[in-house]
Amino acid sequence: MMRFTRALNFGSALEAESSAVAGRFDLQGLEALLDGRSRIEFSFDGGEVNPYLVVQFFGVIDDGTGGSGIRLAELVAALSLTTDLGLGQPLEHVLRSSLIATRLAEAAGLDEEERAVVFYVSLLAFVGCSADSHETAAMFGDDIAIRAAIRDVDRVGVGFVARRIGRGSPPVRRALMVGSFVATGGRAMAEAMRGHCEVTGELALQLGLGPEVRDPLEQMFERWDGRGRPAGLRGDELAPAIRIVHIAGVVETFHHRDGVEGAIEVADARRGTQFDPALIDRFCRDAPMFLDGLGEVGTWDAVIDSQPGLRAVLSEQELDLALEAFADYADLKSPYTVGHSRGVAGLVADAARGSGLPEAEVTEVRRAALVHDIGALGVPSSIWDKPSPLSPAEWERVRLHPYLVERTLARPKQLASFAAVAALHHERLDGSGYPRGLAGPGLSPPARLLASADVCHAMSEPRPYRPALTRPEAERALRAEVLAGRLDGDAVNAVLAAAGHRVRRRAEQPAGLTRRELEVLGLLARGHTNRKMAERLGISAKTVGNHIEHIYTKLGTSTRAGACLFASRYGFVDDADVDG
Repeated sequence: MMRFTRALNFGSALEAESSAVAGRFDLQGLEALLDGRSRIEFSFDGGEVNPYLVVQFFGVIDDGTGGSGIRLAELVAALSLTTDLGLGQPLEHVLRSSLIATRLAEAAGLDEEERAVVFYVSLLAFVGCSADSHETAAMFGDDIAIRAAIRDVDRVGVGFVARRIGRGSPPVRRALMVGSFVATGGRAMAEAMRGHCEVTGELALQLGLGPEVRDPLEQMFERWDGRGRPAGLRGDELAPAIRIVHIAGVVETFHHRDGVEGAIEVADARRGTQFDPALIDRFCRDAPMFLDGLGEVGTWDAVIDSQPGLRAVLSEQELDLALEAFADYADLKSPYTVGHSRGVAGLVADAARGSGLPEAEVTEVRRAALVHDIGALGVPSSIWDKPSPLSPAEWERVRLHPYLVERTLARPKQLASFAAVAALHHERLDGSGYPRGLAGPGLSPPARLLASADVCHAMSEPRPYRPALTRPEAERALRAEVLAGRLDGDAVNAVLAAAGHRVRRRAEQPAGLTRRELEVLGLLARGHTNRKMAERLGISAKTVGNHIEHIYTKLGTSTRAGACLFASRYGFVDDADVDG
């Protein structure tokens, strides 16, 4: 066993000590990850070591020169609460599933590094549900309800789909949708699953978790019996982490509803089909132990404390990058909102700085903007994408989404500080906003700026019930909100000034995309079909298809969801209406 200790920067002492294991791990990658700001301690006993997971295990111990005070484990746990919303499960379902998964991993003999992989895979596995929400809603109506229903069946077959596809549509329309599903072999659903896996795996890499976490996440819809998607892997071809996570998620649902007996019953029923038989035997033998105390203790503390080695603290820069990733994934909920949160964050930061707010408040309101729409994951996409007026019941769900932001990001306290500002983005000075109906005195300058920036940026984007407003139209609409007493005049002036001075730089096209490919990418991000893009651009549908193939190749993706993330990240989302 070799032990390393290093303060602040890598130097000759560590280089001398590490020479015995040169080539065993990526020292340069570890140095880049630490960026000279912290001390690291870890032990090495031979074999390959992933520098990202080394940092997760043994901790980047902040020296007070730039740490955010937020552990990556805490941030991912907070994100998992938003996943509960998208799955239609009770709050902390994913956290309870993670606790089951880590207990089962330990019982199965996985070592500490492998258990860390299980920890992150269990919390991130369904984050990608935002990527397939639009497509799922187009097939089934309520994307959240269908995800909840899927937990009750071993395998989603034609019968399951036929009973649920096109709900709310006329009978002829439903029959056509069922026929299309059968004729194409469920291609649309398979594409949605691929997008989910790609997006979740990409998030793992953005969080610095490496391929050890990404690869199992990309197997989320595979099955032990080989009848899963997208690759049809079977048996031991599935990573141990995903086999454990598959079991933990389902048994938690049934345990929460039907107790220990219900969890054992579903586990045994799916033994050898969806689940690894050996792991099921281990779970059923000691099910009460694995399920003990899930409803009695604070799940958050139990999950975080279950892996005491996961104490890595994010730097301020790493926290910002992680929150930007969260914003991208939340905005995938609808093609109308791709890139919205990043756009609001940039706009409100410029406005706050122009207003003379201290830099600490500029940072806080920018972070609030990045997470302000995470609660949208708790509202069905069929509501966000609805072109006609919402019903009273649908409005109630929409009015709840700012509260869900504050509720899901209530811990740790460093997140809660800017989540509280994010939850105010729909409040108005005259008390007509939601969810709390706060009036002027209850709204801080950052909250007023965020509300104005959110409205301003939304007006420049298409919505299902209107096209994007022109710059003069948006300014007139914002001024009208000030005159009506709903938005703060100074905040609106600051936002409009910031919007007027923003310059979009596109001289260097990322990934080598051509101008025409950028046009296609922007329309693709808005959900347009090849035919609609062809009509808009004055080219053939076949040419559009060729452009899309080139875009996918250059971006290294194979799904619309992956292309949407790229378009959002670099600001190439088209202002055109979303294709319904």
